Amino acid sequence: QVQLVESGGGLAQPGGSLRLSCAASGSVSMIYVMGWYRRAPEKQRELVATVTAGGSTNYADSVKGRFTVSKDNAENTVYLQMNSLKSEDTAVYYCNAATPWGVRWGQGTQVTVSS
Repeated sequence: QVQLVESGGGLAQPGGSLRLSCAASGSVSMIYVMGWYRRAPEKQRELVATVTAGGSTNYADSVKGRFTVSKDNAENTVYLQMNSLKSEDTAVYYCNAATPWGVRWGQGTQVTVSS
């Protein structure tokens, strides 16, 4: 099994930056894709970015050019660098991992963008 723990959320001003981390533990060698999703108030959860075991990345159109997903294999950690933040980026951000046993989710971390 795989366990995920997110960190790094908080308050940022519009135009500012935050970096989220997702530390994976357990059978991490079985993870084939990790992703970041978010759920804004009164909205459905949406994909933000994914990174495969091979390092290929994919982004939602709304964050392309502003967010960067990366992974540190030695630390079993995936990062989401968020730059040029906008108020519409305010949401709870969740990390997930696709494994042979299904999708695993972290507990979520709140990101609030406000002046």
